[in-house]
Amino acid sequence: MNASPWFVAIGASGGDGLEDIKNLLAALPSPIRAVILVVLHRSWDKPSNLKFVLERACSHPVVIAEEGDKFHQGTVYIGEPTQHLTLAARSIGEIVQDPDRLHGNRTVDLLFRSVALYGNARIIGIVLSGSLDDGSRGLAAIHEAGGLTMVLTPDQEPYRGMPRNAINYDGPIDVIGSPQVIAAAIADAIANG
Repeated sequence: MNASPWFVAIGASGGDGLEDIKNLLAALPSPIRAVILVVLHRSWDKPSNLKFVLERACSHPVVIAEEGDKFHQGTVYIGEPTQHLTLAARSIGEIVQDPDRLHGNRTVDLLFRSVALYGNARIIGIVLSGSLDDGSRGLAAIHEAGGLTMVLTPDQEPYRGMPRNAINYDGPIDVIGSPQVIAAAIADAIANG
């Protein structure tokens, strides 16, 4: 494994977003020379089974990140619904506590901006299914930092969910496609970077 890992940040929302995440993770090679950070908008007031759902869907270890965790390549990290996953300096996880929902539906942007700030240029941001526009600003920050940007092929108009809003927001998108197309592009970037 490389001493300077790739960081793959994935954001999605709701049931369709969960299916996209499962399909993307299942299509990634294992092991993978990347730290995979996943944010999924989900209910704040119910227990989360996301860890177990993702473990069944892929061959990568899935870990609920804790404050100060050292991230390891080949592992998928998630946060709890009220504890938002971000990247801090030197591959360390930082958890943003949010019991009052101050970040609301901006948790993907929160992750993406932290990856743009601390992930060097070996970063990939991915927006999958979801409503509204979370992830658009953070994906632009990843592009500005020299990272790769990838977006699920949007649904047909007039629906303007997360993928369409990310494409229309700011800057070019490097890859637009299915979870399998995105997984292949991630594997290629890591193999050649």
